[in-house]
Amino acid sequence: MDETLLWEVKLFSFNIANFKADGGAMFGVVPRVIWSRYVKPDDQNLIPLALRSLLVQTEDRLILIDNGIGDKQDEKFFRHLNMFGGLGLEGGLQKAGFSMQDVTDVILTHLHFDHCGGGVYIDSDGEYAATFPNARYWLTREQWENAINPNPREADSFLRENLIPMQELGLLEFIEEEKELVPGVELRIVHGHTPGQIIPIIRFGTKTLVFGADLFPMAAHIPVKYNMAYDLEVLKTMEEKEEFLQEIQTNGYSILFQHDTQHECGTVRLGKRGYQLDQSFGLENFIQS
Repeated sequence: MDETLLWEVKLFSFNIANFKADGGAMFGVVPRVIWSRYVKPDDQNLIPLALRSLLVQTEDRLILIDNGIGDKQDEKFFRHLNMFGGLGLEGGLQKAGFSMQDVTDVILTHLHFDHCGGGVYIDSDGEYAATFPNARYWLTREQWENAINPNPREADSFLRENLIPMQELGLLEFIEEEKELVPGVELRIVHGHTPGQIIPIIRFGTKTLVFGADLFPMAAHIPVKYNMAYDLEVLKTMEEKEEFLQEIQTNGYSILFQHDTQHECGTVRLGKRGYQLDQSFGLENFIQS
């Protein structure tokens, strides 16, 4: 667990769980012989992925970015995910010194099941309930409309048991344009992976942390051409990455990689072969440097 106090802001990160996904799907047209240099697949071509969340505490707000898969699906669903390790959603919050009731805001970068499934649960009466009863759940209207009327490519990633209860419980707050949620927490919007994905940018003193979400899910996805087969518009993803990477490298920002089990955070450098990982470090190092 990582933490600091600076100008009345604290940052905490925790990994909810690890799961496995097809390595080819995670790297699209990049050949296995190349991407396997960065992450080693098992004999089924599966690679481990993290489900990392970030907490941002201000004087009067506790903001959680994404909340993992949740536990509402059946055994068959979870068996296919090969989940292992991690602190769990409640365990991660507790280790940081908080409870579910303390969270005031949940930023949902997008509505694929591994980013939003922990937002609601089924209570002892068999009813849907808010995991964070005192929080507003922030997302883009474009992503919401896309999720409840899914295209064939993404349909399996949008689970109605994750989505509709959030609406029926009155939890949702829609973002219509890029904005600051609170001073120092900026919400950018990108569209290549899925329409209306949010990329949170946190100003921490003189430093800046970019929550990579599924624009930069792993350090190995820093190169502009290294993208997921899950991206709806890969050329748009490449344009968005190029623009972000120029800003990140020029200004010395750090990225927090949500799905990377090996690299929690990192910086970027521009070399002869384009943008790539420069330094790798934990959030604690970012805080203390």
